[in-house]
Amino acid sequence: MTGAYLINRDQWAEKPDVWQGEFEGGPYGAGVSVMFYTTDRIGGGPKLHRHPYPETFIVRSGRALFTVGDQTIEAEAGQIVVAPANVPHKFANLGPGRLETTDLHVSGSFSTEWLE
Repeated sequence: MTGAYLINRDQWAEKPDVWQGEFEGGPYGAGVSVMFYTTDRIGGGPKLHRHPYPETFIVRSGRALFTVGDQTIEAEAGQIVVAPANVPHKFANLGPGRLETTDLHVSGSFSTEWLE
């Protein structure tokens, strides 16, 4: 690649006013993919799954209960949780209010095995 790429919000965001959507970096020569997750529902979050690469969760706002392997971790805005490759994980909004995370996948495309 000889030039930079600019990816506009309407190319990855599901809604114009909520940080919710996905970006796969592979087509742009980036070995990372990003999921922006938002939920207002207490208990909301992805079901148990795993990836063949590590996933890093940045809690941007709210509180979440993460399950990573046999560990449970309560995390809040400003904290980061890392799930190692091939380790089953999930998280749920503890509330009160909105949970927003930015989830980094160390891969140019998403590869997810759903376990629940």
